[in-house]
Amino acid sequence: MYFDGALNINGVGAGILFITPTKDKLRYVLRIHFLASNNAVEYEACLHGLHIAVELGVKRLMVYGDSTLVINQLNKDWSYSSEKMDSYCAEIRRFEGKFYGIEYHHVARDHNQIADQLSKIGSSRTAVLLGVFIQDLLVPSIKEENEVVEVPPTEQLVLVVPSPVADWREQFVKYLTSAKVPADKTETERLICQSKHYVLADGNLMRKSAKEGILQKCITQGEGVKLLLEIHSSSCSNHAALRNLVDKAF
Repeated sequence: MYFDGALNINGVGAGILFITPTKDKLRYVLRIHFLASNNAVEYEACLHGLHIAVELGVKRLMVYGDSTLVINQLNKDWSYSSEKMDSYCAEIRRFEGKFYGIEYHHVARDHNQIADQLSKIGSSRTAVLLGVFIQDLLVPSIKEENEVVEVPPTEQLVLVVPSPVADWREQFVKYLTSAKVPADKTETERLICQSKHYVLADGNLMRKSAKEGILQKCITQGEGVKLLLEIHSSSCSNHAALRNLVDKAF
């Protein structure tokens, strides 16, 4: 099994290649939809490769990767660099018991080109080649308490599913239908000012576009999250740039 991970401005991805004793090749692309470091992506690739190997009934496995840190940590030649890496290693150790034998070997990047190409397909969100299996990973394989994720200084699409909240449209509907305003004076002034941009059409709250005068249907926060998930994470996921993706949703 060969594995590799990749990060770029479009996203995060990983590639896995299996070569059977008869030289048949199985290729897998992982599209990762959460922020992760280079090392975490390599661990995700290795871990999911072991998942797949177990499902395929593999009992003896040679694992090859070009990440010096990951291979040396799995071979216990290096100590863990962080609690997260420790958690990944512990999760991988759980799967080792499902094999009669498993070994980890470091290879040069030149000898890991197929896995590298597969990982770049996953990170760039380009079309997947015929005969390649694909999987979307929405959450990390490990969990850490009080984990703080540092967002790199590049354009990122972070999709947060919020807890149920009150329907934000309700205050505008009440004001437009009955002129009902909040008790707080400041809130009343804000509502009156913002309401100039909204109208009711067949009972639906619509926002008027400032330039074209186009009416845009207003939806709940939950419906908005569902819409973004359908556009971004479905089986026919969107490959547009992140700003274009948001424009498409609007």
